[in-house]
Amino acid sequence: MKFIVEDRVFKTLEGVCFAMVAASNIDNRQEIPEIKALLEANVKECEAYFEGKKVKESQEVSYYRDAFRKMKINPNKFMSSIEALLTRISKKKGMPSINPIVDLGNAVSLKYRLPIGAHDLDSTNEDFYVRYARPDDTFIPFGSKEEEAVEEDEIVYATGDKIRTRRWIWRQSELGKIGKDTTRVMFPIDGFTENKEELLKARDELADLLKKHFNCKVQVGWIDQDNPEFTFEV
Repeated sequence: MKFIVEDRVFKTLEGVCFAMVAASNIDNRQEIPEIKALLEANVKECEAYFEGKKVKESQEVSYYRDAFRKMKINPNKFMSSIEALLTRISKKKGMPSINPIVDLGNAVSLKYRLPIGAHDLDSTNEDFYVRYARPDDTFIPFGSKEEEAVEEDEIVYATGDKIRTRRWIWRQSELGKIGKDTTRVMFPIDGFTENKEELLKARDELADLLKKHFNCKVQVGWIDQDNPEFTFEV
């Protein structure tokens, strides 16, 4: 299976890059207290970090707000996933435990203040693309069963004509949602050359924690304009 970024995306989002983690042979039905504890600790640390600060004015979020503007998306109307998550935490609304894989992704996301997606690979046999939307693409919003059309000028995550994430890192689809039966997962960590060091740290920590807590097969990769594909076996 491959994760491929369309050349046109690199032209729109200068310096965009992706730290990649793919994992298989996962048992997501088990209870892992250490992951819940890690999530809780990182929530508290993040709350303290943003005490008296505005999330939208932070350096960590500025990269993504600028990117949304380049895509002609109002970041105040459509907050990136990381800005929405950090805003929730800064308002001390907490982060509920969902399942071990989701909790782990959220914990690492909060620690490094980076957007980390999680896609169930059992939901498709097709390659993943980051590309511009097409007229026949469809999207099922998270928590819904009804398909909706996608604007053609959007950058999206897609498999075939099924959109996995709209407006780049705005909102994931119901398709590919991580559940208790998930056994294979791909985690893209989206960023830019400016925060590359943090992307790599987050990727390597996530990979290490997956091996530690799930004893699963893990592959890591890196995508940028000079290396637009990540091939992985799961």
